[in-house]
Amino acid sequence: IAPSASEEALKITAAKQNVRVLTCGQWGERVPGLDFKRVNGGLLVQDRDLGMVGAEELRVVTKRQPSEQELRDALFCWKVAKFVKYNAIVYAKNNMTIGIGAGQMSRVYSAKIAGIKAADEGLEVKGSSMASDAFFPFRDGIDAAAAAGVTCVI
Repeated sequence: IAPSASEEALKITAAKQNVRVLTCGQWGERVPGLDFKRVNGGLLVQDRDLGMVGAEELRVVTKRQPSEQELRDALFCWKVAKFVKYNAIVYAKNNMTIGIGAGQMSRVYSAKIAGIKAADEGLEVKGSSMASDAFFPFRDGIDAAAAAGVTCVI
């Protein structure tokens, strides 16, 4: 589902048997407010998560600075990870999602699954960026991503 799709994108997706492209026009502005979720025995009320961090707000904490493309990919896959549920790991390269791992008890497994999904589609992980929906409590998830070829983590 997207506001629009290019002719090139439609040609690529038309060749895939189980892919449907739905264009819906430009969406209206998202309005801040409350989000309601039903839970067993009640209702969870929380602020809508509408925020995103921009490149200017990031601080690199490694010796090597990310390339401009790695940074664009990192911000892109972080946006994607925001909408993937539970222990989400997203790999992106050249402004394209290449692998998603989610729903696992361990972020390490989610990171490995993202690499497997990329490989299954014949996509190269080397030089890609990675985002997670939460922090890494241990470095093992980042090590798994690095072993797969990820070079930038947000």
